[in-house]
Amino acid sequence: MAKNKPAAPKPADALLLELRGLIDSARQHVAQTVNATLTMLYWRIGHRIGVELLQKERAPYGQEIVSAVSRELTLAYGRGFADRNLWHMKRFAEAFPDEKIVSALSTVLSWTHFRQIIYLERPLQREFYAEMCRIERWSTRTLEKKIGGMLYERTAISKKPEAVVEMEIAKLREQDQISTDLVFRDPYLLDFLGLQGAYSERDLESAILADMERFLLEMGDGFCFVARQKRLIIGADDFYLDLLFYHRKLQRLVAVELKLEKFQAAHKGQMELYLRWLDRYERQPGEEAPIGLILCASINREEIEVLQLDGSSIRVAEYLTELPEREALCSRLHHAIAVARERAAPATLSPQRAMAKPTNAVPKPRRKKKGDNA
Repeated sequence: MAKNKPAAPKPADALLLELRGLIDSARQHVAQTVNATLTMLYWRIGHRIGVELLQKERAPYGQEIVSAVSRELTLAYGRGFADRNLWHMKRFAEAFPDEKIVSALSTVLSWTHFRQIIYLERPLQREFYAEMCRIERWSTRTLEKKIGGMLYERTAISKKPEAVVEMEIAKLREQDQISTDLVFRDPYLLDFLGLQGAYSERDLESAILADMERFLLEMGDGFCFVARQKRLIIGADDFYLDLLFYHRKLQRLVAVELKLEKFQAAHKGQMELYLRWLDRYERQPGEEAPIGLILCASINREEIEVLQLDGSSIRVAEYLTELPEREALCSRLHHAIAVARERAAPATLSPQRAMAKPTNAVPKPRRKKKGDNA
C-alpha cells in the first residue's frame, strides 16, 4: 500500500506567504517611522518651550505661556497636546539635551519608554536605561520592571567611578557592544523562588529550574539555559557544575555555582578549575572564554577586592531569597556604591595591603550522586 505523500504547496499559497511578509515588513517600517517622527516632534516642542521660558521670568509667565499654547494646540490637534503633556515634552528635552542621541534612540524607544525614563533622578541612570532599552529591545512593561527592580543600582558597573560608567555607556552607544560589567550585577533578587526556613543548595537549584523564566528575567537579556549539574571528568575524579548558561551577546558560556554560605576564597579556585575545563572541552570556535558567576548568601567586598576578582573572568554576587523593604535595599545598595567608589579612588596602599596576594586554592575533588546536597 503506497504511503500518502504530503501535498506540495500550491503556487497561490507560496505567493500569499510572500505577500504577507512584505505587508508585515512594510507595516513595521511605517510604525517605526511614525514613532521616530513623533518622538522627535515632542523633543523639539519641549526644547522650544524651554528656550521660550528661559527668555522670560519663569515664575509669573511660565505656566501662563504653556497653558495658552496648550489650549490652541489642543483645539487644532487634539488632547495629545494638553498642558500636562507639554510639560512632559519640556522635561524630555531637559533630560536628553543632545538631539542626535535622541534621534538614534527614537528608532527603538517609543514616547512611552521616554516618559518612564525622563523623571529618573540621575543623568547617568537615564542614559543607562535608555541604552539598555535600545540594545536589548525592552518593551515598556519590561522597562518598568527593570526600573522597579533597581537594575541600575544592582548592576556591577554602578559600583565604579562615574567616568568608567560613562565610558561603558559610550561603548554601548557607539559599538553596540555590551560588556560583562553590564551583564552581571549584585545582589540578585530571588524572592520569587519562595524559599523559606532551612533549605539546601539542591533545593535552591531545583527552585531556580522550576521557575527558570523568572530567573532568566532577573539574570538579564541574552542568557540561555544549557545544563544542570554539568558533569566534568578530570582524571579519575568527577566534578559537577551547578548551572551552565550561554550568553548570546557575550558569546560565551556562563558557569553558575550556588553557595548557601558566605563567599570563601576556596570558591575562586573551584570556579577557576571549572572554567579551564569548559574552555578546553566545551568552548566552540568563535566563542569567547567562559566566565563564572558565584552566587553566595553573603559576601565580603574587601575579600573580593584582595582576590582581584573585579578584573577577572569570575564574578561574585549575593542573592536574596526574601525581598527587603525598598528603602532598606536602596540604602544598602547606595552604601555599597559609595564604598566601591571610595576604594576605586587613587590612594596610597599600606605596606601590608600592598604585599597581600590573592588566594588560589583549588578544592579537593568532590564526588556527587543524584539526591546529594551540595
